[in-house]
Amino acid sequence: MSSQLPFRYIKSGHYEDDARTYKREYAEALDEKDPLRHFRDYFIIPSKKDLTRKQLAVTEEEDPSDPRCIYFCGNSLGLQPRNVRRYIDQYLRAWAIKGVTGHFVPHEDALLPPFVDVDSAGSKLLAPLVGASPSEVAVMGTLTGNLHLLLASFYRPTTEKYKIILEGKAFPSDHYAIESQIRHHNIDPSDAMVLIEPEDPEKPILRTEQILKVIDDNASSAALVLLPGIQYYTGQYFDIKKITAHAHSKGLLIGWDCAHAVGNVDLQLHDWDVDFAAWCHYKYVNSGPGAMAGLFVHERHGKVDLRNTGEGGAFRPRLAGWWGHDKETRFIMDNKFVPQPGAAGYQVSNPSVLDLSAVAASLEIFNQTSMAELRKKSLELTGYLEHLLLNYPPDAAPEDKPFTIITPSNPEERGAQLSLLLQPGLLDKVLEILQSNGVVVDERKPNVIRVAPAPLYNTFTEVWEFCQIFLQACREALKARK
Repeated sequence: MSSQLPFRYIKSGHYEDDARTYKREYAEALDEKDPLRHFRDYFIIPSKKDLTRKQLAVTEEEDPSDPRCIYFCGNSLGLQPRNVRRYIDQYLRAWAIKGVTGHFVPHEDALLPPFVDVDSAGSKLLAPLVGASPSEVAVMGTLTGNLHLLLASFYRPTTEKYKIILEGKAFPSDHYAIESQIRHHNIDPSDAMVLIEPEDPEKPILRTEQILKVIDDNASSAALVLLPGIQYYTGQYFDIKKITAHAHSKGLLIGWDCAHAVGNVDLQLHDWDVDFAAWCHYKYVNSGPGAMAGLFVHERHGKVDLRNTGEGGAFRPRLAGWWGHDKETRFIMDNKFVPQPGAAGYQVSNPSVLDLSAVAASLEIFNQTSMAELRKKSLELTGYLEHLLLNYPPDAAPEDKPFTIITPSNPEERGAQLSLLLQPGLLDKVLEILQSNGVVVDERKPNVIRVAPAPLYNTFTEVWEFCQIFLQACREALKARK
């Protein structure tokens, strides 16, 4: 059947309303045509039995026939790449046989350079994911810690320009970071925080035109704009290029929290002229819980000119630490801070080689393809998911589907995630049924389920299976509520 089945994905991000698209064989045919399907084997997919295990110890041999779970939660925590163990084993081996000299002594068969240079290796692997040069990115710290470091450098309030524009439904950690930075300057957050709220609470989307208008209305008093590349709750993908250009036209610096965008969409931070950005690596980049994060500083902000003794200084002010110091003179220890050019100059402490090894292991996989190719498959996966949720079964009555998709329907305005808003009182029962069927998603109470098929390891057949289980769960939850 697959050789005759047309590939009916439409470039706009939607599928034709054709009965054949509702069949499992159609999804299987899409998987057969998928040029990225081999990447699934690079990851450890938990089995349904794994999800219910009570012990970590291996008490029995793994049964390959045990069905894998449907893991649509890469927006929260990505799966473990198989090669992580190899990277970490090498780190442990180098530490064991070299001790402190492992900082400087290379090994012929090493996956990474000596400890002192692993951050540079990480930057080279990371740069293609965000559309930057290696000198513009650094693998370092944590997301919120990096936001604080960047805000300390880029938020320079004056009496006239002191406000920060952000979304009203920002991820709490971002909100806390901005509020605390404002208080640090002895400014009242109630006056200095400009919150962009959804125009319609039932459809919590921020239109680009609305964001541009808020920038216009506050340009004379704002010092900075900080927005998410992709909104964590709705999955909305903001027009980073257009909003950045508009902020600059008003004389404002702009930064982006790309936690849900890196490894998800095809970012071009340098070409889009973004001033700065920060993100984590444990979601779509699959580097493990709390993994070392990353940041971007555009090359114009990372310049170091020691000949400049004027008011601007030799480099952009920042909270400094010794690992950001010039590599050639770092160990002279003369206490005269001269930063490395670029994002590396924002580093504070030497990186955990153990942590960075896990990040590098996943980045190695990303470097075997491109974000453009991953984005293409992601659009197809998410489009197929949307198609089935809205149209299958074709004879379903409206009351059979007690949910709405609050993620934008335009594929260009979303990433890999669809957020499903359930009717009140259904969430717990739906989640219970999904979990009992080995489906892993996450929720945002009181009524939202976030579903995120990741193109590196998820399949069209899994999308089809999820929709069967989810729609049945909705029917059972409706009956239980009566």
